Amino acid sequence: MEKQFRITRRSLISSVAALTALSASRVLARDVGAATAVVNTTNGPVRGRFEWGLVQSFKGLRYAAAPVGPLRFRPPQPLQKWTEVVDADRFGNAAMQSPGQPDAPFDEKRSEDCLFLNVWTNNLEGRKPVMVWLHGGAFSSGASSRPTYWGDHFARSGIVLVSLNHRLNVFGYTQLPDSWGPDYASSGIAGMLDIVAALEWVKANIALFGGDPDNVTIFGESGGGAKVSLLLGMPPAKGLYHKAIIQSGAALDATPRAYALALGGALTETLGVKPGDVTALAAIDTQTIFACQKAATDKVIHLKKDGFLIGDFTPSIDGKSLPRGPFMPEAPTMAADIPLIIGTNKDEGTMFALGDKTLAAETDAGFEQRVRARYPKQGSRMAAALRAAYPGYTPGELVTAMNGNRMFWIDSVILAERKLKQPAPVWMYRMDREIPTFGGAMKAGHATELSYVFGTYENVRSFVGPGADPARMSAQMHAAWVAFAKTGDPQSPAIPAWPRYDLTKRQTMVFDVQSRIVNDPQSDLRKLMQA
Repeated sequence: MEKQFRITRRSLISSVAALTALSASRVLARDVGAATAVVNTTNGPVRGRFEWGLVQSFKGLRYAAAPVGPLRFRPPQPLQKWTEVVDADRFGNAAMQSPGQPDAPFDEKRSEDCLFLNVWTNNLEGRKPVMVWLHGGAFSSGASSRPTYWGDHFARSGIVLVSLNHRLNVFGYTQLPDSWGPDYASSGIAGMLDIVAALEWVKANIALFGGDPDNVTIFGESGGGAKVSLLLGMPPAKGLYHKAIIQSGAALDATPRAYALALGGALTETLGVKPGDVTALAAIDTQTIFACQKAATDKVIHLKKDGFLIGDFTPSIDGKSLPRGPFMPEAPTMAADIPLIIGTNKDEGTMFALGDKTLAAETDAGFEQRVRARYPKQGSRMAAALRAAYPGYTPGELVTAMNGNRMFWIDSVILAERKLKQPAPVWMYRMDREIPTFGGAMKAGHATELSYVFGTYENVRSFVGPGADPARMSAQMHAAWVAFAKTGDPQSPAIPAWPRYDLTKRQTMVFDVQSRIVNDPQSDLRKLMQA
């Protein structure tokens, strides 16, 4: 999974083009880059820059103390305040990426000192809806500064867009043993507590940027969707958001504490650090810790539990900040009043199958054998349901569809079903537009909807393909996300009426160049996979 994720991110990153010039903009070329007014945040004064279309951006704002030295692995700590104006004109450091990730794109710098956020707004007045974006990349890679995630289009749509970086992999999710004392009791969820700290910053400061702290929507894709899922079950985040969107990343559970403790103990043992020796832990360089990740996981691999983004250095249940898996066995009570949009793409598995030559050569017999291996009690019925759901797909493409649905779609359906037992509404979607790049192999693959949601398809043209279709997709998806953030309902003139999801009809918005509502799409396949 991780190997194929890297391939696709590298392809996406290499496709970046210049931002579209907005001919109708009242900000002239000579004004782009001009300084904004100074904003006096709770931490200190900051000054951003103007972008096209009167958008003001504030990049690289610190929201918590640098988690380095003696603060390594600890939950985020408050910042020391400053008095001199800070120029917020460039993105802050990205988190350290797991070994094997592609080289940093453009001017992206990576560091343990990574607790930065960015704000885009069309002006500093009023109380506009706020959307807080959580980037994907499992819990091991990614950054908010990637061009797909730029928030200028949301700002022009009347949203205050916030994106952020937080600790990842071993630096964000190492649960140290109990012998390290209370300061590290929640170290296995430190990266998620970073996000909570960023949401606290939003609550305290976003009104200064023209945002409404009482109308905050959290949204994310893939690992970012999993982060949204976890926040729905984290008591310290209660009241910091009011709506949620999960894109291709439903997380029902989290890493069990027993495994996380064993993994953290294996890491410190591999590093040669004695329990409680904070000075020794702080003195180890970053690359040494990275180099010890695999050795630590190998020591406890026999304890690992299967599940979406569970195991290795990922968020773990601490019994307090995350009392249990967020949707295990039911939806968390704290999410009862949170409206939700949730969905996936039609061909989620293709990203992770790129370059797999065995799939290209797969036969009908080989496909059926793989299905029986995965579903031994209903192999024949499952194979038939997959063929019916994906007519014209090759045997290898059907294998990929099976794996992608298992990884993303079914958990999204289960999460929605559990959420429906609560009062707040749920809307379900599927994105079907196939991109023509990669020789068509990606189809409507994982992450292909992102630039439609953000309106940034011009930034990644060589990824989404030429022509008017990306603009048509964005006109629908971006508008629906904006409507949801503004009103709690995704209805928009750009799409057909979108009914709430229920267990009788299972109404699903199928986003495509011509979007439509489908009741219980691929119902036979869904029933078999859920069974």
